[in-house]
Amino acid sequence: MRTLLNRQGVNFIFSILFFSILLFALFPDLIIIFLVENTPSYQSFITFKTILLGIVLETFPFLILGILVSSLMQQFVSEAIIRKFTPKNPWLGIPFACMLAFLFPVCECGLIPIVKRLINKGMSLYIGIVFILVGPIINPVVIAATYTAFRGKPELIFSRIGLALFVGTIIGIIVYKFVKGNPLKENHLANSSKDSVIHTHTHTHIHQEKGNHFLTIMDHAGKEFFDMGKYVMIGSILTAGIQTFLPRGSLVEIGQGEISSHIFMIVFAYILSICSTSDAFVASSFAGTFSAGSIVTFLVFGPMLDFKSTLMLLSVFKYKFVLLLSALIVVTVLFGAILLDYIYL
Repeated sequence: MRTLLNRQGVNFIFSILFFSILLFALFPDLIIIFLVENTPSYQSFITFKTILLGIVLETFPFLILGILVSSLMQQFVSEAIIRKFTPKNPWLGIPFACMLAFLFPVCECGLIPIVKRLINKGMSLYIGIVFILVGPIINPVVIAATYTAFRGKPELIFSRIGLALFVGTIIGIIVYKFVKGNPLKENHLANSSKDSVIHTHTHTHIHQEKGNHFLTIMDHAGKEFFDMGKYVMIGSILTAGIQTFLPRGSLVEIGQGEISSHIFMIVFAYILSICSTSDAFVASSFAGTFSAGSIVTFLVFGPMLDFKSTLMLLSVFKYKFVLLLSALIVVTVLFGAILLDYIYL
């Protein structure tokens, strides 16, 4: 009951924030009621509101599209189909995982429990890990969102896709070569023989063999919208706040540092935990102050590892494996993005 109340409370706050932003977007003169015109606080709030509205209004159409596609995939594509076509040859496993990522655009939070069940049912660990890492980045919805956000900078789009494939491949090879045994927690191994069609995680996905598919899809989409939308809203507010209130000189100094810009973006992406269908619009707001390589760092690191996904990984895998995977992601993304900064961007 307490969890339900907490979730309902968070969803209620998210709804208030969302509709407040829509209200100010439709009736911008309302701000004059609360602040004295032409004062520094007024001008700062106008700047904050403009940046926030721009991010939110660009982000939510792709968030909704991603949620609908994910819900359709959850309802109509079974794990048995994926298992059937999983190759036995280890060197074909990584390309297969990348192909799965492109064909099945499931949200990053939805991928972890799906891969857990697939590993329990025979999928190789390294294939599942590559799917988790690459899936949220190279699927068509995310590519379309990235193109919309950076249509004048195609090199950032190609860099995001290329770095994601590079990181996924390197980590996949390392896991295949050096990780022996099954790193799933014992309680998940004990449940591997159960063929339950209902599982519970952050999104409370529901599978139904029969019944009203439309209602099931809408139920799943509604839960995902509230669950993911609050992270998008928090990320948008923090981004607008940084752009408005952090001194421009300090931001430029951090953003143009060869290492500091990448470190800042790694920490920022980890804390925001924003959906990969939306992060490109947040990143584009930093394009004028941060180096192109650090923008790519944000676009690749966030979907692979953030606070939200870390908790989910810890709920499925042993902590030593999660620690190893996290370290590999940090090192490979940082190395690859800095290399891109020198040779391409």
